[in-house]
Parts: sequence; C-alpha cells; structure tokens
Amino acid sequence: MLAQRTRASDRFSTAVAVRHACRTGAWSEPTSGLAQGYQQGNLVILPAAYADDFLRFCVRNPKPAPVLGVSEPGDPSLPGLGEEIDIRHDLPRYRVFRNGETAETVSDLDALWRDDFVSFVLGCSFSFETALLRAGIPVRHIDAGRNVAMYLTNIETASAGPFGGPMVVSMRPFQPQDAIRAVILSAQMPQAHGAPVHLGNPGGIGIADLMKPDFGDAPVIHPGDVPVFWACGVTPQSAIRLAKPAIAITHEPGHMLVTDLRTDFA
Repeated sequence: MLAQRTRASDRFSTAVAVRHACRTGAWSEPTSGLAQGYQQGNLVILPAAYADDFLRFCVRNPKPAPVLGVSEPGDPSLPGLGEEIDIRHDLPRYRVFRNGETAETVSDLDALWRDDFVSFVLGCSFSFETALLRAGIPVRHIDAGRNVAMYLTNIETASAGPFGGPMVVSMRPFQPQDAIRAVILSAQMPQAHGAPVHLGNPGGIGIADLMKPDFGDAPVIHPGDVPVFWACGVTPQSAIRLAKPAIAITHEPGHMLVTDLRTDFA
C-alpha cells in the first residue's frame, strides 16, 4: 500500500493531474499526500434554499469550516479555485445524504445534479501536510498508505439556522518534539484549519478510543506519541445530519477536491 501511495504521489504531482484522474476514474482513493503544495478542499453541496444558513454556519465556525470558495446556483465550476473544475466529477468519491442520513456513495454526480445546487469548498488539513513533510516530520497515515483518523467530539459548534452539532476532528500522532513543530507550522495556515483545537488526552474532548475513529482509518501510534487534534471539514456532515435537508452531497471523508491554490509552503 505504501509503495502504491508513493507512486501515486509522484504520478499525481499537480492539482490538474489529480482532478483528471478522478474525472476519468483512474483515482478513487483518499487524496492525502497527492499534489503536494496545492490546497485541498472539503465539499458541501446543498439546495440554494439552505445556502445562506450554511454560509452563516461557516462564518461562525471558521476552524472546522474555513471557506475557500462558493459556486453560483447550478454552476458546477469554481473558477476561483482551479482551471476547468467540474465539481460533479473532480473528487474521487462523494457521499450523498437524504433527510440527514447517509444514503449512498457515488463516483460522480451526473445523475444527481440540480439547477439549484450551491457548492461550498472548505479548507482541509491535508493542505498543511506538505509543510510537515518538508520539515521532516513523519505523517503516519501517509507513510502507512491510510486515510487520516477522524472523530466526533463533545465540542459544540455555533449554530446557524438548522445547522449545528458537534465538531469533528482529525488526529495525527507525533513524538513530542514533532508535535510542537506541527502546531507552529499548521498555525500559519488558517485556511487549512490553523492550529490544533486539542492536544493529549482524547477523553478531554469526548473520544473514548483512538483506535476506533468515526471516519477514516485507525491511526498508527508509537510509544511516547502525543495525539494532536485539528478541527476537521467533516464537521459539516454532522451539521447536515442535524439540519436534515431532503438532499445534500459532500466529499467522502478523505476524498478531497484538489484545487489550483498553492499553499504558503509550496
């Protein structure tokens, strides 16, 4: 698996290459470690009737939901984020919600697209992983060829209209000296969730077992590691479960839109 991920990272070194691979079906796995130096984004697609409330939710919760771009209703392009983006095809996998419940996972949105859909692209912690790797800090889920571990917490978001609920966090384990450097580097990228929201004892934010994440894969933890938790762009999925729109579409956790925006560490 690691060899496969290394080859993929070399092959898909640009955002355009990743999007093309997703569009053609050549890549359907998580995007962590791909197109290093390009910002990745979480996706939320909602009917226009929900768009204003959801945008207010993002503004009130900039840590888990930093807004990178918002589309016009019915327009699958996001020209501010990348060349010829078509949000209906350019992610590896999509998660479809109906009345707040997960209904299916699909590889494209051709059969589901509507003229009133508004797309929101939100910053992703995958974007600061380039800085960690270039600083020589191991990122274990990339090394292991896994998706990052993500957890529901007892941290409540600020509600807006029907949207609210608990924050989701992603977790990366580090040796103490690397944890300090990871905090400093990530704090320089507020558009990618910025500094962590918690370090250390997972029980302090309501996580009972680190080896049983709610999303993604189990982490690789070494003796002496410090778990470091960042606000996560999967948080809007818990807000969708609370709001219960008739239909909503998000990225499958870990399967991001890779934009043409460069990171501060490119």
